[in-house]
Amino acid sequence: MNNKLLGALSMCRRAGGLVMGFDAVKESVQKGKAYLVLVASDLSPNTLKRVGYFCEDFEMEYHTMPVSIDDLLAITPKAVGVFAITDGQLAKLVSSKLTKPTDQ
Repeated sequence: MNNKLLGALSMCRRAGGLVMGFDAVKESVQKGKAYLVLVASDLSPNTLKRVGYFCEDFEMEYHTMPVSIDDLLAITPKAVGVFAITDGQLAKLVSSKLTKPTDQ
């Protein structure tokens, strides 16, 4: 499990900059509010394809996190596999945790 990534996502949630769930993330992308879209490593292939379609439509990149939906239960109240970061600085923070080697 990537503790630094989960810590950064938790910080986003506490700051009100984390959108969770497919429909909410899609809406934030459509409205131009999302800076970064993230998906869990074990997201279903069908949902992943749907995320890819709406991100492509709005020229938004998405990244697969090295954590599962079960791992994300540490920071979310329910099982969710699609997230968006709606704050630019927080998106940079989370993105830096995605590109660095995993520190456990």
